[in-house]
Amino acid sequence: MDDLHRTDQATDTKITARGVQVFYGDTHAIKDVDVDIADKMVTAFIGPSGCGKSTFLRCLNRMNDTIAIARVTGDIRIDGADIYDPKIDPVQLRAMVGMVFQKPNPFPKSIYDNVAYGPKIHGLAKSKADLDEIVEKALRRGAIWDEVKDRLDAPGTGLSGGQQQRLCIARAVATEPEVLLMDEPCSALDPIATAQVEELIDDLRKRYSVVIVTHSMQQAARVSQKTAFFHLGNLVEFGATDKIFTNPEDPRTESYISGRIG
Repeated sequence: MDDLHRTDQATDTKITARGVQVFYGDTHAIKDVDVDIADKMVTAFIGPSGCGKSTFLRCLNRMNDTIAIARVTGDIRIDGADIYDPKIDPVQLRAMVGMVFQKPNPFPKSIYDNVAYGPKIHGLAKSKADLDEIVEKALRRGAIWDEVKDRLDAPGTGLSGGQQQRLCIARAVATEPEVLLMDEPCSALDPIATAQVEELIDDLRKRYSVVIVTHSMQQAARVSQKTAFFHLGNLVEFGATDKIFTNPEDPRTESYISGRIG
């Protein structure tokens, strides 16, 4: 996995995808996607339901590998290293490319053990004191430390929805990833919890390359610097978020932004 940590790239591009196709059995879900995703920036994937944005997101940490009928072709690299190289261990890859799902999914364990799980299995802590430090740092990065520091032994499932999602973000960053994928991380949350998570996403980009799939164009406009618009499995347009929303080049993007399709 060491070759995934090469930093000899002169650019600030973190992920490059070229000619990516995804098939689910006979269904052609993603068609020939080329995109460069920057480091220390939030990239939003937008588009109608079923347009391929979550499918493409799942290519970036090989989550589609877990679906028997899925087939991915093309080239995806992180820091220049091919993540589909047979030598790459998907488990190690997923420690480096963290993922937060649509519905908060804490493990049925204590708050502490939710966060400690990844660092333990990846051997990141040499002692209990080390682990305590990793857990505290991750919970701070997840902007939830102050709310849970006095009840780390309580079950993670006992937290509110918004707190559970921030716990899941803390769990994802505990393995010191370089990329953070978020698949509609606020769609199950109320407006106040959503605002807290959005604020957190803005903070996380100082440290990670963040890629977020969202149904909400308002959310994409608020949290991202770059936006990719997917439609019917194609990446239609990709560029600076403000340009995509105010002056898109493709008429399909314009139609989606103005509410005529989707």
